[in-house]
Amino acid sequence: MDGDRNVSTWVPVCAVEDIVPNTGVCALVGEEAVAVFRVGTGEGIFAISNYDPNSEASVLSRGLIGSLGDRVVVASPIYKHHFDLKTGECLEAPEHSVRAYPARIENGQILVAAH
Repeated sequence: MDGDRNVSTWVPVCAVEDIVPNTGVCALVGEEAVAVFRVGTGEGIFAISNYDPNSEASVLSRGLIGSLGDRVVVASPIYKHHFDLKTGECLEAPEHSVRAYPARIENGQILVAAH
């Protein structure tokens, strides 16, 4: 990802194998709770804020991963709003979109950019 080169602080979260494919985990990145998702068995790693502004709860890491058209999304476990894993956009209520974080794999470890 081209924007990743400008990131100065990468925070190690866990080993790729620590996340079951097509699920997420919550990690503390700096002072932010971040939902980190492993999509498929390859290098599909995404990170968005764990806080769901629709339900006012930190639950997005427990949501179900799927796709809507060509978008990879997570459905919040509470109100089922869909969040684009690349951009953080809430498809049903764009005003409740969340922050997306650059994420990558290095030496088998998942790293997330601290903002």
